[in-house]
Amino acid sequence: MLFRSFVSAATFLTSVPLGGSVALKTNEISYSRAFYPLIGLLIGLLLLVLEKVAGFFVPDLVNAGILLFSLLIITRGLHLDGFMDVCDGMFGAYTKERRLEIMRDPHVGSFAVVGCICLLILKFTLLVSLCGMPQSDKLCVLLIFPVVSRWAMVILLQCFPYVRSEGLGAPFHLEKTKTWLASGFAFLTVALVVMILASWSGVVLMISMAGLALLIGWYVTRVLGGLTGDVYGATNEIIEVMGLIFLVALIPFGLFEQFKLVIW
Repeated sequence: MLFRSFVSAATFLTSVPLGGSVALKTNEISYSRAFYPLIGLLIGLLLLVLEKVAGFFVPDLVNAGILLFSLLIITRGLHLDGFMDVCDGMFGAYTKERRLEIMRDPHVGSFAVVGCICLLILKFTLLVSLCGMPQSDKLCVLLIFPVVSRWAMVILLQCFPYVRSEGLGAPFHLEKTKTWLASGFAFLTVALVVMILASWSGVVLMISMAGLALLIGWYVTRVLGGLTGDVYGATNEIIEVMGLIFLVALIPFGLFEQFKLVIW
């Protein structure tokens, strides 16, 4: 059960085909949320290795581009697609029904294009700033931000209803009362990571991003009556950017200095 749930999380959140042709049960898909922060940590480790290797050969500007491109490849652009759909739906209509219809439409509108461009530019500039930091600071940022952003999706899965009767997120909302243990394991994972890497400053980041995720979930539920798979992906993208802003802005002030895990 645990291994198959981990496989489900890895297959869903990344482009790594661990699942192959394995047929997963609905409860295994739902319980896979337990491993979302762990998958985020693995993504962070891969980005850390890529940044270290590329840093020997290319300047910071190119290195940041490689990191951004790699992040999109690793996740198959899944979360970015959700962000674009949410931009179109939330800004392109005024009624619940029309917004949901637009979010399900595979075509891309002007709000999606503008939102995607702004998001990628902001994320790229943050990664450029990151690449100019000392190695120990890079370790802290690259390991924390993908963990916290995947934790944000667990919060939404656990705390808010799903608005559609079917769809990509539907299996996560069956037997919801039995998923608190999985969500608790995800919480312990992200709490352990931020405590090791950034101590209480990391806890402040974790709480702040959790609050932002709850605010997003509350607002979208108020507007649409529940969440969709696109909202989960959009929230991941928003929390990634906000987490990067938090870390890149505060690390130079030494708030993490005494807690950093230096292994380089």
